[in-house]
Amino acid sequence: MSAPLEGIRVIDCSLLAPGATAAHLADLGAEVIKIEAPGGDYVRELTWPIIEGSSLMHHEVSRGKKSLVLDLRQEDGVRIFKELVAKSDVVIEAMRPGALARRGLSYENLKLIKPDLVFCCISGYGMTGPYRDMPAHGIAFDSWAGLVKPEYDDEGFCNIPEHPSVGMHSAPVYAGMAICAALLRSKRTGQGAQLDIGQSDGAAYIDRLRSETWKAYERPQSEVSGNKSDNHERREPGTAGMRHGVRYQYYESRDGHVLFMASEQEFWRNFCDGVGHSELFEKWPGKQYGDHAVGNRELQLLLRNIFKTRSTQEWMQFASEYNTAIAPVNTPKSLLADPHFQTRFPLLNAKEHIADMLPFPVHFCDEDLPIPSKAPTAGEHSGEVLKSILNYSEEKISALTESKIIT
Repeated sequence: MSAPLEGIRVIDCSLLAPGATAAHLADLGAEVIKIEAPGGDYVRELTWPIIEGSSLMHHEVSRGKKSLVLDLRQEDGVRIFKELVAKSDVVIEAMRPGALARRGLSYENLKLIKPDLVFCCISGYGMTGPYRDMPAHGIAFDSWAGLVKPEYDDEGFCNIPEHPSVGMHSAPVYAGMAICAALLRSKRTGQGAQLDIGQSDGAAYIDRLRSETWKAYERPQSEVSGNKSDNHERREPGTAGMRHGVRYQYYESRDGHVLFMASEQEFWRNFCDGVGHSELFEKWPGKQYGDHAVGNRELQLLLRNIFKTRSTQEWMQFASEYNTAIAPVNTPKSLLADPHFQTRFPLLNAKEHIADMLPFPVHFCDEDLPIPSKAPTAGEHSGEVLKSILNYSEEKISALTESKIIT
């Protein structure tokens, strides 16, 4: 069976983490040609760890791609780029907006060559707004979106706390989804598209419920309240409103922690019956939905002692047996040993890919997605791309190499 995006060719002009956009398409079977400036994408050396000479991020976001080093400052380099576009379906500009336009390769110019072209600009802050031309890195987008709070050390110095990088990882997913939608229309109608995705937008959108809640709370209590299990009292948005929960809370297990989630009365009853303490349900039955027994320290103390009696995996087995909601609490380090993770994410191994990496997290039932090739060195496929796609002769490729238009 063919891969979902087999036959789709992508020209990827990316720097750093947004290169994941094209990597997702490569994971789904697209042919991706990474166009690199002389010297290559410095993603290979910017971050850590460095594995066999290049960063883990490079191995991750450049896997499955071919690399063509092309000097777009030269007229012949621009001409070659246009020739490739004529035989491709997608162009991704994953850098500051307008970078390609400054070389005469704007969407307006390229669609004259390829009317059904899908052109995606994925950048830090998007193509519009006062921040559009500002340089930034992944943490900036999460800070801008209100996802990361500054911390202070014992000497009073402000610092960046450990946190998941949301914007730089979520935006390429949204971009990939939009590209696939635009491709579907393009193949059906011949209509191209220009897409604009900001990594800051990705951070804000993925955490939209909290921002939307604060906005909703600007309206009067008569129009917007809390839920009926809390007697309609307004809680802080999102997980901050769970800080004082009891039936929905973290608890220490015998060897770690678990998350208890008896947000539904049925789960709470099943838990109490399962641990042999039906009296807890009889004394504090709660309401049918969303009643977390907020602030009930007496119950919290009892639950704290109960959860310490079993290991995390024993609680997971208990949850399955008694149909109640309990989850393990992992760290980025311990996650890889989790049995469910190992089932869902058979790692792309270091022997074949230089680094151990998670595979694309989408499963096509009864199909295997193509295994991506390892991330390329800069210019590794320059000659191959020009020969196989543009039918350039060996002599022509040698001349381009000597003039340093390609390397």
